[in-house]
Amino acid sequence: MALGTDHSTITTSANFIPELWSDEVIGAYKTNLVLANLVTKMSHKGKKGDTIHIPKPARGSASVKAASTQVTLIADTASVVNISIDKHYEYSKLIEDIAEVQSLASMRKFYTDDAGYALAKQVDKSLFGVAQTLQGGAATGDWYTGGTVFGTWTKAKYFTTGSTTLTDYVEATSTPIAIEDGGIRGMILALDNADVPMDNRALVIPPVAANDLLGINRFTEQQFIGSGDAIKTGKIGQIYGVDVYISSNCPTTGDAVNVAGNNTDRVGTMIHKDALVLAEQVGVRSQTQYKQEYLGDLFTADTIYGVGELRDDAGINFVVPAS
Repeated sequence: MALGTDHSTITTSANFIPELWSDEVIGAYKTNLVLANLVTKMSHKGKKGDTIHIPKPARGSASVKAASTQVTLIADTASVVNISIDKHYEYSKLIEDIAEVQSLASMRKFYTDDAGYALAKQVDKSLFGVAQTLQGGAATGDWYTGGTVFGTWTKAKYFTTGSTTLTDYVEATSTPIAIEDGGIRGMILALDNADVPMDNRALVIPPVAANDLLGINRFTEQQFIGSGDAIKTGKIGQIYGVDVYISSNCPTTGDAVNVAGNNTDRVGTMIHKDALVLAEQVGVRSQTQYKQEYLGDLFTADTIYGVGELRDDAGINFVVPAS
């Protein structure tokens, strides 16, 4: 008996394809985020406007209550942090019909994973770019916006052997040493002195520093990964109560003329969640459109967001050798 002509084809199933791709891109995106998972997140989805105004109240002080007197009012000294939603990044592929990518799960999985990875890498790079402003630093270079010039990291620190002293890093003249116990304690002390809350702190290090960290007894003694933590998010352990994450997105610096390819040092950061903010106006989305002139599907994944600094003293950048 004939089966008829009501076949399920690429054309009739087309409505299912974008959703499948989108789910996989979002999954890959979330898996590859590191720094973005450690900062304050704000959703601006579905809202108009290109700037978010975030109130930033100053900490108040307790007052002595004298008998038979009224309470002491605390003056409102709140300031405002403006976050521009000015970053729009996309990942696009044109897939010709001959590839029949919709029927090849492995090929589709590659493109969706690659799109998620590329967008996650860019978001993390954007956050590292604004992290340059911590401790009064200046945001320099255009590496984090797709250029080739690395930042100078004017307020970054480097370590002194066997000491908790943090020394200002000067590009092209400083000779940083590998991450060590004293330097980590020095950064923790600096955050403590700035009255930064002890919870929600994180140490984000480049891969080369992770190798050095394994040689620190304090790290190997206290290292743990809880059953609820996913290694794929970059977490590799904990030291002095601070979660440690590894990220290949940690910037490069250290060259006198500040150009790509001639940099000798890597930058890491110890931050509290309130140091930086990531505001998403359009989360990662995927779209496909058939282009008859090319006889193929145009696949695009994109996101619109903004980044900014919330609390200047809630993070410290540090520099270690690149190798």
